[in-house]
Amino acid sequence: RSVPEAVMAAERPRSLFALSAAAVSRSMAALERDVWALPGHLLRGLLPLFTIFHLERAEDAARRAGLSTQPIWRKLWDDVMKTRPPNSESITCWRKKFLETFFSNVLHGVLDVSSDWRLHDRHFSPLLHSSPHVSQLTLCNMLQGAVELTAEHNHKVLENLAGSLRVLKFQHLLSCDQSVRRSLVLLLHRLIHHGSVSQVSMCSWPVPDTVLLVLILTMSAGFWRSGNALACRGSPCGLCREEDKAQSQESAQEGAERGCAENQKRSPKEADARMTSVLSGPTSPPLRNPACEETSSEVLCGHTSIQGGSSPGSSSEQLSCHPIPRKTRTWQKPAVGRKRRCLRRSRGHYADPEDLYDFVFTVAREDNSGLLDKTRTTEGENTENWTSSSPGSPCTGHAGCKKRGGPAGILSLKAAHRFRSVSTLELFSIPLTGETCRTLSNLLSSWVSLENLVLSYNGLNANISCILSGLRALSRHPACRFRVLRVSDVFSHMPCTELVRCVLSALPQLHTLSVSFDLKNQLEGSRPEASPSCSEAEIPESCLEVLEIRFPREPLHTAFLLPVLKASKSLQQLSLDSATLPCPQELGLLLEVLKECTPNLKKLSFHDVNLAEHQKEVLLLLQDPGLQEITFSFCRLFESSTAEFLSEIINAVKGNSSLKSLKLPGNRLGNHRLVALADIFSEDSSSSLCQLDVSSNCIKPDGLLEFTKKLEGHMQQRGGQLPFTHLRLFQNWLDQDAETAQEALRRLRALCRVVNDAWDSSQAFADYISVM
Repeated sequence: RSVPEAVMAAERPRSLFALSAAAVSRSMAALERDVWALPGHLLRGLLPLFTIFHLERAEDAARRAGLSTQPIWRKLWDDVMKTRPPNSESITCWRKKFLETFFSNVLHGVLDVSSDWRLHDRHFSPLLHSSPHVSQLTLCNMLQGAVELTAEHNHKVLENLAGSLRVLKFQHLLSCDQSVRRSLVLLLHRLIHHGSVSQVSMCSWPVPDTVLLVLILTMSAGFWRSGNALACRGSPCGLCREEDKAQSQESAQEGAERGCAENQKRSPKEADARMTSVLSGPTSPPLRNPACEETSSEVLCGHTSIQGGSSPGSSSEQLSCHPIPRKTRTWQKPAVGRKRRCLRRSRGHYADPEDLYDFVFTVAREDNSGLLDKTRTTEGENTENWTSSSPGSPCTGHAGCKKRGGPAGILSLKAAHRFRSVSTLELFSIPLTGETCRTLSNLLSSWVSLENLVLSYNGLNANISCILSGLRALSRHPACRFRVLRVSDVFSHMPCTELVRCVLSALPQLHTLSVSFDLKNQLEGSRPEASPSCSEAEIPESCLEVLEIRFPREPLHTAFLLPVLKASKSLQQLSLDSATLPCPQELGLLLEVLKECTPNLKKLSFHDVNLAEHQKEVLLLLQDPGLQEITFSFCRLFESSTAEFLSEIINAVKGNSSLKSLKLPGNRLGNHRLVALADIFSEDSSSSLCQLDVSSNCIKPDGLLEFTKKLEGHMQQRGGQLPFTHLRLFQNWLDQDAETAQEALRRLRALCRVVNDAWDSSQAFADYISVM
């Protein structure tokens, strides 16, 4: 029976409708179509009695009847998950949220579907039924989830994920054996190369497995060469085979069209011979698959020599995505001054089982010098070694291909197949060695689909220059779409402003740049310091719109930041965090530069910057007619101020009709200053302020209630109209009088949207004392 007897007993005495509804819910397999046709008032009573599988299928019928299933899904979340999801106020669809989490928990074995009658039905597979709602998936530990998803019985689940999944995350990964890696290759090939995944994130990997890390990076970039790793259950990828077939047909059609045009210039006899040759089809598939790749301008190939005693078929590699042995095209350009030729696919064998391991380590051996100097060539004498060139430059099969000193038996990216790649890559808390950085740099140099790169706590230090060289090569590609770079780490290798200048010089097309460091380098003597001449250095005009800098307690020298601001005419948002002001005039100079160089600036944020002695500059900012959002977060605004300063702030905001958002968290407003801020919305105010953030400001319930009453009075004076829509109250002392706090919040919510939390102020104070 679908409904446990305990549930039925708890509902006694039961009405006839309740008994009938329970019977219908147990017989949905036979009655489903008739149930969907029921009128709304009957369907409303049935919906809570469905399993999650029938509830999901009832969505269309409920919508037609004017019913919403959202409250039922929310109750399911509370009953089954028993946690409050992060940012729950922003969840718009609880059905998707529940089914996506349900899929992940079932996949990783942390949820027993037999624990609740609503979670299982013998007619449905939990993974298969919930997979179409999964847009984000996290794989962790030893990748058991990847093994399960690539199993034969989950073939349809993987097909559903290929269409729905957008974000693939890896967390707390551990080393795994070759069979697990092959399952991962199958998964990545289906979800990225032939799927819809646009973002790959890896986090919390203190000692990364180099093979596994480079494997994920390489396949995320769209590179992979075939071998047994791509052979799915003994048969190669059918999607690659279909695309290859379509490409062959397209090539034949194009050739036929060219032949028709050429026939008009030839004699009838010559034309007939030419057409017969073209219509017979190409003698082989192309060396790459343009239907899958995003940069068709690059020819990916490698070079090899036939070692003694081996046949051509055994010494060259085959792409296992294409199962049918075919001949290679014959129109390749011959090598100039070299005896080697472009690599062809073998005709009869899949790649060696160790190909997966070998290929991963080859990527790191690509020489970055090829990214910076594409004209230099090195003629190699040892033809028994595999050779490679930078992925940023196409292999042409002649002297333009560069010789590298890689070990024998190693194949480069030039022998890889190019597939679809992701647009966002995020690496959090994963140490990157110099070798791994060179690998990533090589991949970045031709990763034209990449739009967002986040490198957080990777211990880059001087290796940041290696990453920038790859991005610089990428920026020169005509199809480059790279727009967002975020770099954060514990120690800074150079002053933040210097790094910002280096990045913008290399990547003038960036729209968003975020640089964040916790501490200065421990070895201050080896740390390059900013030169006074940097204020005079010119950098190309950039497209930068958002600039965020978190200083490791460095002085904010406006002169060093001046070249960046001058080159960023399109800057709309500037955030400065944890900077120190070396002299009282520094902030005034910054405001002058901003006013002169950034006419489009809309959002300005200061966090953890001591502004106690800069009251004049604070008032100038609040009066600026160009700014729409201003943040003074933990800036000690009122540390040494007078009552007149607060009145000047209120008057400045009242007279600024362009300011929409004012954020003042962590400035010790207290009750009396909060109550005074209510005058911003008085009858004589021309303010358009919509959002006010007063989090972490020692506000007590009685002060909040008085603020609410004052707001109500101003609303009455203004005829019931206030521009004020959002109030943020996180981490205030509202728990000191719960009854008064609840009354204040209830009345406030009638005026605007209030976002707060259940913060224990006593515990927070105890934590503060414990670390003093």
